Formats: sequence, C-alpha cells, structure tokens
Amino acid sequence: MSWQLGALGILGLALAGGFAWYERTRPDARIVALVGTLAAFAALGRVAFAALPNVKPTTDIVLVSGYALGGGPGFAVGALGGLASNFFFGQGPWTPWQMAGWGVVGVIGAGLALITRRQIGRWPLALVCAVVGFAFTVLQDVGDWVTYSDHSLASLGVYVGKGIGFDCVHAAGCLVFALAFGPALIRSLSRFTTRLHVTWQPVAPPLALILALAVALSFSFSFSGGVARSAGTSSGYLLAAQNADGGFGPAPRSPSSQLYAGWVALGLAAAGENPADVSRGGHSLLGYVQTGVNSATDPGSVERTILVARAAGVSARSFGGRDLVGVLQHDVRANGSVSGQVNLTAFAVLAFRAAGVAVPPGTLGWVIRQQDSDGGFNFGTRGGSSDVDDTGAVLEALAGAAGVEAGRARARAIRYLRGRQDGDGGFPAMPGAGSNAQSTAFAVQGLVAAGVNPSTLRRRGASPLEYLRGLIAPDGHVRYSRGVDQTPTWVTAEVLLALDGRPLPLASVARRAPPPAHHEVPRTPRHASAATTATPPAGHPAARRRPSAAPVRPSAAPPSASDPTLDRLAAYAGILTALSLAPLG
Repeated sequence: MSWQLGALGILGLALAGGFAWYERTRPDARIVALVGTLAAFAALGRVAFAALPNVKPTTDIVLVSGYALGGGPGFAVGALGGLASNFFFGQGPWTPWQMAGWGVVGVIGAGLALITRRQIGRWPLALVCAVVGFAFTVLQDVGDWVTYSDHSLASLGVYVGKGIGFDCVHAAGCLVFALAFGPALIRSLSRFTTRLHVTWQPVAPPLALILALAVALSFSFSFSGGVARSAGTSSGYLLAAQNADGGFGPAPRSPSSQLYAGWVALGLAAAGENPADVSRGGHSLLGYVQTGVNSATDPGSVERTILVARAAGVSARSFGGRDLVGVLQHDVRANGSVSGQVNLTAFAVLAFRAAGVAVPPGTLGWVIRQQDSDGGFNFGTRGGSSDVDDTGAVLEALAGAAGVEAGRARARAIRYLRGRQDGDGGFPAMPGAGSNAQSTAFAVQGLVAAGVNPSTLRRRGASPLEYLRGLIAPDGHVRYSRGVDQTPTWVTAEVLLALDGRPLPLASVARRAPPPAHHEVPRTPRHASAATTATPPAGHPAARRRPSAAPVRPSAAPPSASDPTLDRLAAYAGILTALSLAPLG
C-alpha cells in the first residue's frame, strides 16, 4: 500500500504543478494548445520508438519545449507526455515518476535558456540532453527502488547499478536525437513564442468546472472573433472594444494584455487618436500601457512600448518611471544585433528612431547581411525560410538608410514581395499558406516605407489595399482572411496602419480636448473609416516618418476565442488532445 500512496502523491504533485501554472497565470489559449500538441508529440515519439528499448526522443522534446516556452509550459509538456504515452505502454506506479521526471526536464530546459540567453549550439545542446537524459533514467531507477524494494541503501545500489547500462543507452539516444532535430525544433518554437509575446492574466473560474465543460463541449464550439459595439468604422470598432481598465484584449470582452493594447495604440494613432485620449471608465490606453512597463523585459515588448510612447508624444526615457531607451541599448550586442534575430533588430532600429536616438553602429549593416538568397528576410538569421512579415519589417527599418548596400537590399526585398503576392491581391505569411490580413499589412507598410505605391502591385486586377478593404466587416472590424475571423482587435489594429499608409515609426499625434468624465459610449473617430482611406501616394517619403516601435508578432495570427470562457475551453481542449492522441498512436 505504501507504494500506491507514494505514487498518488507524486501524481498529484505533477498534475498540481502543471495546472497550477495554468490557473496562476492564465496562458493564452494558443500557448496551451501548443503545450497539448507538444505533449502529444512527446508521447507519440515515445510510442514510435517502442521497438528500441530506452531509445526515445521524448526527453529531448520536453527539454526543448521548456527551453522555448518556459518552465511552466515545459513542466506541463513533460508531465502530460508521460501520462499520455502510458495509455499505450500501460499505467502503473512508474507513471507518476515519469511524469515528475519529464516535468523537471522541462523546467531544466527553461533554466538552460536563461543561462545561455537562448543562444546555444548544436553540440552543447546535445551534450546537455545526454546528461539530462541520463539523470532522468537514474530518477526512474530511484522510483523503482522506492516502489519495489525494502528501501535500504544496499537495494538502492542494486537498482541503480542494474540500470546504468539502460541509462547510458537512453543518454546516447538523447544525444543523437538532439543532434538530428534539436536546433530546428528550437528555432520553430522560438519563432512562434517570441513573436507572440502574450501577457498572461489571472483566471478566476475553478479548474474542475472549466475542465468538465471542456470535456463536454470541446468538440461542439467554433471559435471566432467577438462583435463589439462600434461606429461602423475600423477605428470606431476599436474604440468600442476598450476594456474598463483602459486596455484591450485580442477581441472585445477579452482580458486586457500589453501586447494587444500596444498594437491598438499604434493602430488608433495611425487613425489620428492619441493613446492618452482613448479612455474608458477614467482609464486611458496610455495609462494601461504605462502600468505594465515593469513587465516589459523582453526586447520586443520594450520596442513596442517605445513606439507607443512616441505616438502619444511622451518620452521613452522616462516612461512609467523607466528608461526604455537605456534598456533597449543594453540589449544590443557587440555585432549590432538584438538577440541575434532579424525581427527584433529591425524593430530596435524603428524604436531608436522613434526615441530620437542614433541607431547603434553596425546594427543596420548586421540586418542587411542577413538577407536571404531569394531577397527576403526571415525571423532569425540568414539561411532560414524568408517570409513576408519580416521582409516588410526590414523594409521599414531600411527606410531612408543611405549607401549602396542598403539600396541594393531594399530593391531585392521589394522584388521578393512582388513575387509573393497571391492572386487575390494579398500576401501570405509563407508561400502556399494563403493570404491573410496581417501579413498583407506588413507588406504594405514595408512597400510604403520604401517609396512604392502598393496600388501598383496587382494580381488579377486586385491590389493589397483592395484585398484588405474586402476583409472589413459591417461593424468595422477586419477579418483575418477570407475564410477565418479571429483575434479581431489585433488584426484590425495592424491593418489600420496599412490602410492609413503609415509605416512605423509613427509621428506623435496631437492631443484633443479631454472627453467628459461620464463619457462611456463609443466616440466618433477623428479619422475616416479604414475602408475609405486614400491609398498612399507613390514615392511616399520614408524620411518623413517619425519613430515609433512595434512589438514582435507572429506572421500568421493563431486562432483565439473572443470570449474568456471559450478561450479557457480551447486551452483545455488542447490538453485533452494530448491525452486522446496517444492511444491512437
């Protein structure tokens, strides 16, 4: 009976650790769905190599998940992966030990990311995976000792000694798997999570109730963006979607987040609304952004906040009591890059311009050297798969840059964008993915910054601006694509920048007279509807653009529910996916 009680205790600890992460932080549904997918991947990887005793990629997958997503998600991937895979291998007293062991592996991965500052080579990663894999199997030996022996030290030596050979086999397998796919998996997950930059908020409803609802309803809900009270224009839609705390969520009535609030501040500034004037219940949008300034620790958040400060006409040197420019300058490496990533470095250029600060020497040159052979840019460094979003962002950063190399890079990037336009006039995040509003918006902003009139790019008679206008719904919000309607607040805000012909960085917006204190109804925006804005003139002078900085954003906005309850249901559905897929494997 003692081993059963011990097993239940460890199982409870493993489950509590994973779900405490969820309840304490309320991660975005997209992150939790990714956790569920990775847990299923880890479980199925174990099943796929069932014929090779102790040779499994699961430990590597869990460690990389923690490295890319953080300790909480990494723990959840490990614990759920161990539980799910044992639906195939069989549940028993070993299950909680495996769950706890792989959960700790995920936490170790998060620690490795902090120690290495997310810069690790293939061989160092493989060696760490081998050591951690060996430690994981030693922990399982200890679990067998606790479960099946008389708990004497002599028995412990026997169990560990007998398992050493198998432990070394597992460590060798971890080494080989890490060499084969470790860096590629890190790049893929880091690309997703770094560009998302979602701020997690507390959740109130009990876990048991939400989980029960998820089981019953996860297959019957469709998730789409919510509808806000609006004035029938895109900027009016955003004004009506503001929360009582002054911030914005991914959709009306969703909890506020610094990410979405920052983008809405930039979108409304492009439409002529100063973020300090956008208020609800006595709380302004600028005030909400300032309250989260201490949580803006990653470069993307700092860059976005500097851009918002510029648009609002306030100093980024003392924004909410913090010198954001100094923080960003500290993030610039000796080679001129920010975190060795094109996207973050390009937005750093925009942020420095927004703050009226000289761009560090070598930064633009570093960006130019990362141009891929096809003329485009990718999120990381040269040699990756180019995409429209990052190419557009780099064109904004290169606006006004002098020199032959900068001119040649601009010309190649423009050719790349021209070649990626779809037949409907829009742009895809990746070739073959289909046009979407956000990728098209970034392409338009890059083209305008480079002095190219987007209306001159036409496929089958349609231009990028016409594609975007065709996505505007009757209430003013912009659909993500022709067949998908999601994260409407976020999408609408980014599209406003393109439809108003205002690439980053933005100039400061003049303040207007403060609204009456009792004002709670949607305002009539000073700017015309996004659907009626004029196309930017050809040869738009990028040199006139004043600085504003934008955060890092996923090239294709993932699905998000508009209602907080549905958001949580989607999250738990992602976890249930991991549990349901393993038996099918």
